[in-house]
Amino acid sequence: MSRQTIATVDLSAVESNLHLLQSLAPNSKTVAVVKADAYGNGAVQVAKHIQAHVDIFAVALFDEARELREHGISLPILIMQGPHEEHELAQTIHLNLVWMIHNDLQLNWLSESKLSAAELDARLWFKFDSGMHRLGFALNRFSALKNQYPQYFSTNTVIATHLACADEAAPAHDAQSQITAFLDEVQTQGFGLSIANSAATMAHSLSRQHYNRLGIAMYGSSPFDSAAQAKITPPLQNVLTLRAKIIALRTIPKGDTVGYGATWRAPRESLIATVAIGYADGYPRHAPTGTPAFCNNQIIPLVGRVSMDMLTFDVSDLDEVNVDDNVELWGANLSINDVAQHIGTIGYELMTRLSARVPRQYLGIK
Repeated sequence: MSRQTIATVDLSAVESNLHLLQSLAPNSKTVAVVKADAYGNGAVQVAKHIQAHVDIFAVALFDEARELREHGISLPILIMQGPHEEHELAQTIHLNLVWMIHNDLQLNWLSESKLSAAELDARLWFKFDSGMHRLGFALNRFSALKNQYPQYFSTNTVIATHLACADEAAPAHDAQSQITAFLDEVQTQGFGLSIANSAATMAHSLSRQHYNRLGIAMYGSSPFDSAAQAKITPPLQNVLTLRAKIIALRTIPKGDTVGYGATWRAPRESLIATVAIGYADGYPRHAPTGTPAFCNNQIIPLVGRVSMDMLTFDVSDLDEVNVDDNVELWGANLSINDVAQHIGTIGYELMTRLSARVPRQYLGIK
């Protein structure tokens, strides 16, 4: 490992966060969401670590499920976007897949497949749109679909929806109205139900039904902003810490500029640290001057434009700083959500955009 830029993933913290979330809904089953390479934390490593503690994994795409199978993960895997192509259904039994069906084309593929109703039993979830308006059958079609396709609706079928505002503090009533509309339509029908993602599991008790889909919170990033999170207990443990080394230090005079485009001008004589990470590693190019990092127990501000392989920080106020010192871009000492807020994005994006060029180091491997 030449440049010492590394993302450390604490698997023990993942497990701790998982158990914390499960404690909020002890009567629910757990869907552990490991899509997008477990939000950038490593799907195979996370799945291996927690598979004894969850009921089913969830990914977005067929290829993500196949990768887990190639690495020995045996629990059922829910594919939340359903089949993208008809031929994917042929792998249902072989790969032990569960499909989230959300449109008529997918229903037609099911009908035309060689899979029997018995083979598909416990392998189908149906998604209904209760207000997100992204995926799902119209909620008012529930009864008609159930009557039209009785072979696909058994006591093992799960009916799901997704909330648009579960992570928003102000319009919490919008989440509640979605939950109520969904339950009014399907609750008495005898099927398994799935409403809650991480945010809803933490903040909306009525959403905690038969299956809760736990994603971002399991990885230690709150789905809420700081003000809303202050009202949510208990706190999550940090999972992902991104660090890089200082590879150069230089003192520049007042008035000199730093970086491409000369966008930052030193207001005083300044000590500038060059850090070995950039947008090719997934650090956002649009991160503005002032975006914080953490070095030697102090916050330091980003200055100048983000380069492909390097960042520059003003370290003039540090008590001591040397080449080869570690800079934490986010992690145990600096919340990923706080960094995201400065950049104008969310913790989800920072976590998932880390490139394969950044090696992952895993702590707590069993």
